[in-house]
Amino acid sequence: MDPIISAAELAAELTGPRPPLLLDIRWQLGGPHGRGAYEQGHLPGAVFVDLDAELASPPGAGGRHPLPDLAAFGAAMRRAGLSAGTPVVVYDGGIGWAAARAWWLLRWTGHEEVRVLDGGLPAWRGPLSTEEPAPPPGDFTPVPGAMPLLDADGAAQHARSGLLLDARAGERYRGETEPIDPVAGHIPGAVSAPTTENAGPDGRFLPADALAERFRALGASEDAKEIGVYCGSGVSAAHEVLALEIAGFRGALYAGSWSEWVRDPSRGVATGPDPAP
Repeated sequence: MDPIISAAELAAELTGPRPPLLLDIRWQLGGPHGRGAYEQGHLPGAVFVDLDAELASPPGAGGRHPLPDLAAFGAAMRRAGLSAGTPVVVYDGGIGWAAARAWWLLRWTGHEEVRVLDGGLPAWRGPLSTEEPAPPPGDFTPVPGAMPLLDADGAAQHARSGLLLDARAGERYRGETEPIDPVAGHIPGAVSAPTTENAGPDGRFLPADALAERFRALGASEDAKEIGVYCGSGVSAAHEVLALEIAGFRGALYAGSWSEWVRDPSRGVATGPDPAP
């Protein structure tokens, strides 16, 4: 299944025999809370999902957005109406990071029929609704392991013998600035690959062949290197894993990402424009 869907394709599916469950994942680092925007207007029938509360555990040793408790995540998805075999489309305010986090979590926990609305809400040309739906509870049970996942040791190994992509902005990778986490720089051996370069100015992903060319230039290979991805806290990195999937590669997410990495002072830190082994 194609991991993304266009607004026109979604409009057609919503009037078809198997309309997808819509999940609104609007979120912005540092606020404002996405529910306010959802209440002002959302795709008709869409259920709001809170990234901080339902797609992550509280900040701690695992970073700023650790993976959610599986029981809590499963309960949140059932409340949203998700059942096994239900097609799902997730969307956010346009940047795609939050929607990609939901896409990755659902894929990781065994739900295959999930796609991201390419370009998010700004791409939608249909009507919006302020009515909050109350879907009947679903039967979804998360079973983790369907997508590759890295811990800190796995990320270090990918940086040494495979390919580890840093999805943050280039200035954060180089250590020139760090507005969020207490240490600036990057994981030694990681390659700078800002996730913003996977999409055009409208937030829609570049064509698959253009993404594949980009990742090959960064060192990706269909039959050689294992690919890992990290960011600040595991949110924008999910967007890069999604871009890799569109391009025909399989990426492993380091969910704890930089915010977990720097909690252990024994882990190496590199600065500057080069991977620095």
